[in-house]
Amino acid sequence: MKITAWFGVVLGALSAAGEVFITKPGQTVNLKCGGHTDKNLEWRHGNKKIYSILPRSPGPLKGESEIADRSRLSGTDLRIRGVKEQDAGKFTCIIDGKSQEHTLLVVSLSLRSSADLRLGSEATLECNVKGVNPEPAVQWKRPGGSVHTESQIAQLKPLARSDEGTWSCTFSHAGKAHSESIEIKVAEPVRTTLAPVPPKNSKDVTVPKPPKTPMGLSWWMWVVIGVGCVVVLLLMVFVICLCRRIKRRKRVLRKMKNGRQRPMPAQYCQCNRPTAAAKPQQGRRREKPSAPPLQPLLMG
Repeated sequence: MKITAWFGVVLGALSAAGEVFITKPGQTVNLKCGGHTDKNLEWRHGNKKIYSILPRSPGPLKGESEIADRSRLSGTDLRIRGVKEQDAGKFTCIIDGKSQEHTLLVVSLSLRSSADLRLGSEATLECNVKGVNPEPAVQWKRPGGSVHTESQIAQLKPLARSDEGTWSCTFSHAGKAHSESIEIKVAEPVRTTLAPVPPKNSKDVTVPKPPKTPMGLSWWMWVVIGVGCVVVLLLMVFVICLCRRIKRRKRVLRKMKNGRQRPMPAQYCQCNRPTAAAKPQQGRRREKPSAPPLQPLLMG
């Protein structure tokens, strides 16, 4: 009887044992809880509630933590999208009065370089593990499997062809070894070729090509185009001046024509007639003119 009870306690403890989940920033992780959804269920991140299900609730109740906006329930499992470094830590699943504590480790691998990853350049590898305090000791392994350094940072000065391949960041947690990898590709350095300098006494002297002008036209074509534009501009100015002169002349002719057609003042004809003789008064007798006096006869 005691053996049966002890076996049940051990079985319950094993069933309640948590798991370690490892992921990278930006990925999706699924935390398992087991059991059925018709029982009491609650997910917590540290002391903050993420989701809870009550027997009489119409559905899952979301918490107020930031991680709740990126999470959803899949049965009793908690699915987190777009993992961030601050999501690392302890997650507690409480179901039917039993709790399970899981650990989420977020491993960040970074590769920094002052220039392109080319032979002879410099690069820095860095590995950070978030979720446990203190952070576990890490070491970098080269593509061949040999240990490069037992530190979070690996300096590659200078980059060689042997540095190309898969680099692994390894660490241990709860007695288990874990590893995350990153790929490095090394390119050939850029070679600049200089034009050969001809000897001074060489007969085959290459004439330098004239510099290229815009739109591939030679300089004399641009001169012709410029002269043509100037001629067209002068013609336009001449036509405009000619039109204005013609209009001005028309206005002057119109004014002169209007001045000639003005009405002249009325002039009356005056006749120079001799005045009529005065009429004789009635009642008077018209006297006969007297005879001229006789002149004496001259005697011869």
